[in-house]
Amino acid sequence: MIYFDNAATTPLDTEVYEYMCTIMKEQYGNPSSVHALGRSSKVLIEDSRSLIAGLLKVQPSEIYFTSTATEAITTAIFGLIRKSGIRRIITSAIEHHAVQHAIDFVHKIYPLQLSFVRLDKNANPDLEHLEDLLTENPSSLVILMHANNETGSVFPINSISKICKHYHAPFFSDMVQSMGKYENDLSDNGPDITCCSAHKLHGPKGVGFLYLSKNVSISPLITGGGQERNMRSGTENIYGIAGMAKAFEIAYRDMKKNREHITKLKNYFADKLKSNFPELIFNAQNDTKGLYNLINFSVPDVYKNKMLLEKLDMQQIAVSGGSACNSGVVKASHVLEALNADTNIPALRFSFSKYNTFEELDFSIEALKKLLFKN
Repeated sequence: MIYFDNAATTPLDTEVYEYMCTIMKEQYGNPSSVHALGRSSKVLIEDSRSLIAGLLKVQPSEIYFTSTATEAITTAIFGLIRKSGIRRIITSAIEHHAVQHAIDFVHKIYPLQLSFVRLDKNANPDLEHLEDLLTENPSSLVILMHANNETGSVFPINSISKICKHYHAPFFSDMVQSMGKYENDLSDNGPDITCCSAHKLHGPKGVGFLYLSKNVSISPLITGGGQERNMRSGTENIYGIAGMAKAFEIAYRDMKKNREHITKLKNYFADKLKSNFPELIFNAQNDTKGLYNLINFSVPDVYKNKMLLEKLDMQQIAVSGGSACNSGVVKASHVLEALNADTNIPALRFSFSKYNTFEELDFSIEALKKLLFKN
């Protein structure tokens, strides 16, 4: 199988796998236990926390381990609204469903006002409009993602952060797609709150974290034993946490090399697509911009464009039509709809990793030729 769905999840890195196997054999103490085995597990957790915090240039006390980014998102949004008394959320129409559904969840409980920052067809946010919205009501929670999981569009979160800080408005940014791809420095002009899911950067599934600036206070979503400094109760997933930290370490260690390789893959594939299929429509101009590992394009009716995902799968090529959280659900992409793209024609998302090769791209181009051209 040729795997081009890395925006949905990534293969587990071999180094991470080997490290986790060692941890699973040797570290079985409960981190809350006072004996030596428990203390050893606790040290492993805190070392992992310090490693991740150091790479993001924040304090270890600002990192809270969770099961997933979805849990971190729900904790952050619900916890801040409940604790702060803020009753207005400023967001965008292209946020991940985990964010959108968390907003819908709190909206059912609290009398929230929702405002949406204007976007152009390439998903560039109107920062003047954001300022206008904050001028109207500075007591707002701003929720704007860093990188979109469907189109690869990248928001200027440093500029957004500066605006939010000027109006003293807390800023939450979903950075799941950008973690491990960029040197995300959260110390100065980063968001107040963000999240990560380890499986997006060649780590294990079922573990993530919430970054919460010391300047922001929220209520916990899960209570019980008081783990994670009373923010997220429940016995810690020490194997997952250790694996996520190892994945972070590898991602930063090899970031320049991986970025150069993946960028070359993307540019090569974009050029091949343009030369062989000139009628394709690149969504949000991500043939040259946005995330360096992702291309999203729509296939107009001039080509044989029916059941493309299934036909590519039969050719042993795994790609996506959008977010994996919507897999199996046949409906128009809310992201493409918000960008006024034609959602009556199919869109394909190819997302690459350090493990992909140019030979795989050539094979995919030949497969697309057979599938798209009408007889």
